[in-house]
Parts: sequence; C-alpha cells; structure tokens
Amino acid sequence: MKDFSNAAFSPDQIEAMHQAFERAVATLPDPVSAMRVQTIAESILRNANQGERDIRTLQTMALLEMQLRCGEDV
Repeated sequence: MKDFSNAAFSPDQIEAMHQAFERAVATLPDPVSAMRVQTIAESILRNANQGERDIRTLQTMALLEMQLRCGEDV
C-alpha cells in the first residue's frame, strides 16, 4: 500500500471515506480480490487527502481507477 503516514483526517472525513469504501466494494461481484480492495482503498485515501469529501465522488473515482488498474474483468 502507498504511504499515507502524513495524512490526517477528521472523524467526519473518516466516516465519508468508510462509506465510500463500503459502497464501492458492495458493487463488486464476489469474491472481491485483495488487489481490488487495495486499489479502492488507496484511491479513496489519495482523493480524500487531496480534498475530496463527497462520498459518491470518492466511490466513483475509486471504481473507475480500479477498472483502469485491474483490467477489464471487473
């Protein structure tokens, strides 16, 4: 996983990231690979760290990035 040791988030931001993560993973068919989970988590952390706060936007960006990084078999 990428290094996010310098990132700091408020409780509200953490809740938004958690919801975005849960919603993104819930859209995927089982079983969900560890690589996809990691890609989604990294995307949400990176985008939240850059200032994005909207749950739906975080979710959408993570899923789009996962498709680009993990290939066509999503």
